[in-house]
Amino acid sequence: MTVPDIPCLEGIAEYDVRWAWQDGALAPGLTCVFRVKNEARNLPWVLPPMLEAVQHVVVVDNLSDDGTPEVAARVAAEVGASDRLSVTTYPFRVSRAGAEHLATPPDSVHSLTHFYNWSFSHVRTGYSMKWDGDMVLTREGIGLLADLSWQLEDSNAVVAIPRHPLSIESESVAWIDLGYRFLEPWVYPMGPEFTFVKAFEWEVREFPSTSERIVAPEGLCVELKWLDADEFAHWTNLDDLDFSRAPRKAREIEVYRALKDGRGDRVPGLHRIEAPPGVHIVDHVTQTWLPRAPRPLVQRPGRIDV
Repeated sequence: MTVPDIPCLEGIAEYDVRWAWQDGALAPGLTCVFRVKNEARNLPWVLPPMLEAVQHVVVVDNLSDDGTPEVAARVAAEVGASDRLSVTTYPFRVSRAGAEHLATPPDSVHSLTHFYNWSFSHVRTGYSMKWDGDMVLTREGIGLLADLSWQLEDSNAVVAIPRHPLSIESESVAWIDLGYRFLEPWVYPMGPEFTFVKAFEWEVREFPSTSERIVAPEGLCVELKWLDADEFAHWTNLDDLDFSRAPRKAREIEVYRALKDGRGDRVPGLHRIEAPPGVHIVDHVTQTWLPRAPRPLVQRPGRIDV
């Protein structure tokens, strides 16, 4: 067996990181990598547009107990894309963001950093995309990613994509946050200069200062946040968000607390949306409301996390 590029601290060979680019040229195209836990509820909205947009999708399941891997396989089969979906399992408890992550060695199988690097070691294309299991593309988003998959080849560019948090109150009502610009790099080349390293609260993907940065337009995706679920279970302590180094996290907890207290209408930039009878709110927002909303969507400046 070849020497691993990143051996895991625990000495479990199957979970050492071995980068595909060491074996030769990567294939052209874009692979989307999902690291998921208990996303069965979201995947019927999340996976079909992504399978339409990119060449391959990798789903790495981390100890789900809601049938997430089976739902991923079923959804891919329903859209005729089973051959472009890979589902694998990461069977270790991963440290939560914040204090737990900070205390965990970066090469441990329990580290977010190692988890991410191992997940992305399954990519066999020249470009990869980090994506979350609760982020839904619009038609515009599908088109942009489909174009990027061939336009980026050998460009060394990194792409930042705005997302719009959508807090779901019921099947017909949700609140979209257009009061803050949520913008992160999501699309990267594959190579030794683009791996994940440990930061204070979570993992960070490195990229050279010389990389071109492309910023996609607003309105490409929403991030589903269910008010009847614990959307912050991946944090060590909810109070940590009040002191997070990322202002977007402070905004997320501000919106969450306001909505739980019935104060959504008092938060600047937070908009209530109601779907027509018989239409699910996620479908209404992604297919009708968001494409028709006036631009710019975010009406006041917010800090950009890039």
